[in-house]
Amino acid sequence: MYGVLMIDIDNTALTAEDVSLIKQAQIGGVILFGRNVADAAQVRALCDDIRYHNPDILIGVDQEGGRVARLREGFTPLPAMGRLGELFNHDPSRALSCAYDCGYLMAAEVMAVGIDLSFAPVLDRDGISQVIGDRSFHQEPQAIVALATQFMRGMKAAGMATTGKHFPGHGAIAPDSHVSEAIDTRSLDEIINSDMQPFTQTLSLLDALMPAHVIFSQVDNRPAGFSKIWLKDIIRDQLAFDGVLFSDDLSMAGAKAAGDVSARVKAAIEAGCDIALVCNDRVAAHEAAAAAQELPYPNQKRIKTMCGNIPKWQGDLESTCQQFDYWQQAKNNVTQSFFNVESDTQVDKPANESKDPTDYK
Repeated sequence: MYGVLMIDIDNTALTAEDVSLIKQAQIGGVILFGRNVADAAQVRALCDDIRYHNPDILIGVDQEGGRVARLREGFTPLPAMGRLGELFNHDPSRALSCAYDCGYLMAAEVMAVGIDLSFAPVLDRDGISQVIGDRSFHQEPQAIVALATQFMRGMKAAGMATTGKHFPGHGAIAPDSHVSEAIDTRSLDEIINSDMQPFTQTLSLLDALMPAHVIFSQVDNRPAGFSKIWLKDIIRDQLAFDGVLFSDDLSMAGAKAAGDVSARVKAAIEAGCDIALVCNDRVAAHEAAAAAQELPYPNQKRIKTMCGNIPKWQGDLESTCQQFDYWQQAKNNVTQSFFNVESDTQVDKPANESKDPTDYK
């Protein structure tokens, strides 16, 4: 049985405390961060160990590309999705082809090391948000729809489920909900006709949604992830979406409006989330697990749709990825298009970033 919580672990291998926590019935998932990653073989061993202790568990990661990439050493670099948007402006056909390749490449390499899903794609508009920026495909909803559609088709072709974030859109809000409260004062009609369009127009390709820790004050006084209006009335009833609803990280500042972590977990699940994420706070994870004992299990059939097409490990990343028919071609295409310094068509270079950048979700 999959539990209602997704938590994190401290290092590149499980500790006794990690094992004790993930074996609890309330734990349905583990999310990996940069601190959990040394190289591909280590990540695969870690994921296999997690599943040894809890077979009914989803393993996730944020492998969006650009500055949000947990898997770096030995993995193929991915451009920020905004680079696809830049390419789309002058060569839409090539941009759409590259979007498919990026989706396939990302999914194949993530699943090769035993991870079920990357929380992708970001469907927010590139507006004034301090935390979205070039994580977004574009400023215009129709460009986002076109690029995200191809990216998700690539993900699905490799065997990975998709997660659209951050519903109904975080791009129009300047504050970063990781560190402060974010309030959007626009009307529901304005939101529906702009930021929500990438979500509603790609809904048939989405297996899961992650709501934003943003208060849309004209709709509800609670952040979207704690709002029955957004999750039940709009997502479930009006949009008839039957996929998984993941909360965003309940340790973020934007979630504190709901109270302590126990109250946040209960509020998120009661509002309509299937799985609640509690990250980067081990004390909070234990408190959340205790609180979750009073909550019902999520819809098991729904959760199982998020399980990835995990291949048999062949000793190294490249050999394992060869089991994905299109991996080599996708890798060549992405590398040539975005990271070949001698190419006339270069639109990005590998970011010279630390291995564990700011843990944006």
